[in-house]
Order: sequence, then C-alpha cells, then structure tokens
Amino acid sequence: MLEKIFGSRTRVKLFRLFLTHPEERYFVRELSRAINEQINSVRRELNNLEEIGMLVSVEQDKKKYYTINQDFILYPELRSLILKSRLTLEKRFIEAIRTCGSIQYLALTGYFVNDEQVPVDLLVVGNVNRGKLDKLLIKFKESFGTQLRFTVMTADEYRYRRDITDKFLYGIINGKKIVVINKMGK
Repeated sequence: MLEKIFGSRTRVKLFRLFLTHPEERYFVRELSRAINEQINSVRRELNNLEEIGMLVSVEQDKKKYYTINQDFILYPELRSLILKSRLTLEKRFIEAIRTCGSIQYLALTGYFVNDEQVPVDLLVVGNVNRGKLDKLLIKFKESFGTQLRFTVMTADEYRYRRDITDKFLYGIINGKKIVVINKMGK
C-alpha cells in the first residue's frame, strides 16, 4: 500500500526503519543490509530524504551517519502513517498464523513490542503445521523488514516448561508482549 503512495519500495523501507527507530543512526552499508536493498538505491533515497529535510547526516569516524529529523514538519504524520500501516500488516499476519493449525497460545514479543532483547518475536503453542508457518514467515519477512524469530511448542511442552519455571518461557511470560490467543489459562 505504502509503496503505491510513495512510489519507491526502498523509500518505504527507509521510512519504516527510521520512523520506528527514531533514536537510531545508520550508515549507508548498514541500511542497505537492514532493508535488503541495493546500496545505490539506498544512497539515492537518502540524498532525496536529506534534501527535503526529513533526514540529517553527520560525519563520524570517516562514515556518514543518517538519522530521522524529528523536527521535520511531516514527522508526526509520517510516523503515525507508518505505525498504522504496521498495525494493518500485523493484523493480516495474525489472521494468517491462525490458519497454521490449532493454536492455543500466541504471543507477539520482540519485534512487535520494540524489545530487541527478547530471544523470540513470536511464541506459538499448539499443534501447528511447521511447513505452513515457515512459508508464512518467509512471505512476511520482506513486509516486516526483518526475519522473525519464533518458537513453537506443544501444549504439553508449554505446561511442563511453565511448571518447572523454565527461564526462557518465563522471560516471555513476564516480559513485554501482546497476547493474541490464550486458551491455556494462566
């Protein structure tokens, strides 16, 4: 949707990255890897965005770093638009995951709650078709701009790990998350 509005897939990916991580600064090669686009198209879009004042750059250690200009006049509106489009994408993603099997618990963590310290972005409990889930994650990888990390476990494994106070599971249970499905009780 945004590519059609903004006319460039690279520009949309840069918007998404900068507007969802406004405190971060990036250099060109890092951006090229992060959004999986050719370095020349990244450079071209960075120049365009810097020219209109949306990005600012600073030279440090012989590298040029870019960051979002939070004082840019359209910053609040663009950030809101990117976040709303992300919500729409996440909603489609959740609906697609529901088709992967009998899911008893689904929690979105990590990427979905802007916490990179969490070891997974997705915890799925139930009887899940792994092949279908893998294909779904590959399909959505480009849309999210990142490879989603996930864990799938059966309901019995979940209960066992919960009962023994498994450190990994409790890190997710007690951490920041969005619980989409919870048929497990606690």
